[in-house]
Amino acid sequence: MLNTESKKKKKHVSFRFNMIFFLVFCLFSLLILRLGVVQIVYGDDYKREVQRTVDVTVNSPVPRGKMYDRNGKVIVDNTPLNAITYTKKQNADPQETLKTAENLSKLIDMNTSNPMDPDYLKKTVSVRDQKDFWLVKYPEKAQALIKKSELKKLDAKQLYNLQLKRITDKDLSSLNLNTVAIFSKMNSGYTLNSQIIKNQNVTPQEYAEVSENLANLPGVDTTTDWARSYAYGNTLQTILGNVSSSQQGIPKDELEKYLAQGYSRNDRVGTSYLEQEYEDVLQGQKAKLQSKTDKSGNILSTETVSDGQRGDDLVLTIDMDLQQQVEQIIENGLWKLKQNPASRLADRVFVVLMDPHTGEILTMAGKQIVNNPQTGKPEMKDFALGNITTSYNVGSAVKGATVLTGYETGAIQPGQVLVDEPLNIKGTPLEKSWKTFGPINDLRALQVSSNVYMWKTVIAMAGGQYAPGQGLKLNMNTFDTIRQSFAQFGLGKVTGIDLPNETAGFKGTERIPGKLMYLGIGQYDTYTTIQLAQYVSTIANGGYRVQPHIVKEIREPSTDNKELGPIIEQVPTKILDKINAQDSWIQRVQQGFKMVMQVGDGTAVKYFGSADYDPAGKTGTAQAFYDGPLRKQFGKNDPEVMNLSLVAFAPASNPEIAMAVLVPWAYEGATGPSPNEEIGRQVLDAYFNLKKQRQQVGQMNPTAGQTVQNADPNQVVQKNSPQG
Repeated sequence: MLNTESKKKKKHVSFRFNMIFFLVFCLFSLLILRLGVVQIVYGDDYKREVQRTVDVTVNSPVPRGKMYDRNGKVIVDNTPLNAITYTKKQNADPQETLKTAENLSKLIDMNTSNPMDPDYLKKTVSVRDQKDFWLVKYPEKAQALIKKSELKKLDAKQLYNLQLKRITDKDLSSLNLNTVAIFSKMNSGYTLNSQIIKNQNVTPQEYAEVSENLANLPGVDTTTDWARSYAYGNTLQTILGNVSSSQQGIPKDELEKYLAQGYSRNDRVGTSYLEQEYEDVLQGQKAKLQSKTDKSGNILSTETVSDGQRGDDLVLTIDMDLQQQVEQIIENGLWKLKQNPASRLADRVFVVLMDPHTGEILTMAGKQIVNNPQTGKPEMKDFALGNITTSYNVGSAVKGATVLTGYETGAIQPGQVLVDEPLNIKGTPLEKSWKTFGPINDLRALQVSSNVYMWKTVIAMAGGQYAPGQGLKLNMNTFDTIRQSFAQFGLGKVTGIDLPNETAGFKGTERIPGKLMYLGIGQYDTYTTIQLAQYVSTIANGGYRVQPHIVKEIREPSTDNKELGPIIEQVPTKILDKINAQDSWIQRVQQGFKMVMQVGDGTAVKYFGSADYDPAGKTGTAQAFYDGPLRKQFGKNDPEVMNLSLVAFAPASNPEIAMAVLVPWAYEGATGPSPNEEIGRQVLDAYFNLKKQRQQVGQMNPTAGQTVQNADPNQVVQKNSPQG
């Protein structure tokens, strides 16, 4: 009985072992089969996955295009700079970045980026940058700033802000600002995009030591960067514009626009005037770099897909030789003016020289005296920008437009005689010219700058009738008539110059008879210097309002620094309007302008009567209220000042140059100096003397004097000959 039970028990145990062995065999068989599938069927795929790399293409900035003057002289260039850069890898470890920053900090001094300011880092490294650095540098201390109870209540962003709030000044006092500056720059760039760490005043020793230690500085490299350089110093600086630094990158208000165009946040872009206006031309085609990274984001290799090309070049209409001479004339004249006790408020002068037939600006000069904030002493600064952004009452310079408006409306006829006499209008002070001239015609009125002749012309336009001692009933719609007529010349209207932020000036808001009369002599609405240049050009060229422009050509970048590249685009002459005036009317005003400068008691004969280049023009004096930088000192008592202006062209018989001069707040009181005429004479002398010098050496001006008469007002005229 026992044996039988024992045998049954052995069979049962044996069966169980066999089942276990069978199951184990099946499991091993499945495992071997699976391993076979993995190694044989999918082996190559998994091997490729392990060895997988990611190709990432990034754009690398290139130098901007250059700017040249009309004669091929470099105005704005790119100066090469030694630079230290950092390329952030994907999934960058903050601790690794910190270690690299600390190692690099031993080799370069960020404070020397601005050697003029020994406290540069203290001023530029923000408290937020220091706190971010502290959080990475001291993670345990950072964690201790947060209570356990707060961890459950706050999200990650709230915890981070709470940590920042609890970091004290004492915590930050031990930080190395040099390292903080480097660390913050490392973290400011895009992944796989090179970020400039230092490119200003990198010493040869710094450059060499970093180059030697690149193996211990992952992501760091030494390369060549560029900076904008200006061959003529501050000349035209406000017109040329500025470029942001790699640290500034794209301005916040322009960020979305530029990112949509493929820019990176830290790209340098034009931020004002020519640099901004022609950003798409100057920026260039970026180099494309393809980086291979492993799964961890480490950069395995980088190769150039395309080299890119620096930006296209701008050839300006500006003649830098002439520009420099004019600026020196302005500076001398302004310093001289400031010596006059009556000219305490005078602080700026503007001059524009323009080809009246093409609209090319040969000179746009402006200077302003300001007090240096450090020394408190007055110094001269560039204010060429003021030619298009500031406007003033200009006085009698507009009387050529008043006479032509009188012809157009039938208020006066060419040659008509009116009596220049004191005007006794009921309820107003006696109004008169600077001198009583008696019966005079339109030419004489321009020659001696008769206010009364212009007032009687305006009264006739407005349907009024002057009678001594009586009031005037005038049609106030004449404001619109005069302004619309003046706009044909460019007065009170943007000229269309290829620069941003041009102002149209300001129109007076009161519509009363007295203001209407003063509108006709340039003492109500305000105008810019560039508007005066366009206005006198319209008279000089026979009645065509030509759009002024400061860019002459766009050219491909040249590999030879001695030659300009091929022309991509030539900026054409653009005629905006043809004034509503008969040729004989315009010729009559031209004759009156010639008399101003060359005949008898013309208001500018004293300065221009001896000139051998046949000048014609019109002076202007406007009584105005001072609204300059010292305005607050006078409270409600606005000082009365005189604005002086001058418009001119020469030679009168075949004009090749037009000029506008404006001297705001020239003096206080009824009489004073004439810096507008003195400066204007020297400027035209400089132009014609330079022309003679160039003719003697064979550098002539082939397009000077070309006319646009009988042209279609909508025509765009192509000019192919560069002027000298």
